[in-house]
Amino acid sequence: MLVLTRKSKQSIMIGDGIEVTVVEIRGDAVRIAIDAPREIPVHRKEVYEEIQRENREASAVSVEDAAAIDKLLGG
Repeated sequence: MLVLTRKSKQSIMIGDGIEVTVVEIRGDAVRIAIDAPREIPVHRKEVYEEIQRENREASAVSVEDAAAIDKLLGG
């Protein structure tokens, strides 16, 4: 893990296309701005983890579900 020190209004670059800027520091909270290409998703970690959990659940098919789908498709 790389740890950097930045002051308000200072930035870091990730590769050639992602800029992370410290917008404001207030107490123990830091506001950051992320400028990234549209095709790169940017989420808070807790949102990302929830998306991953939901994707895992959605991809899990029970034997009963598979049998019901097979029956609907005429199998």
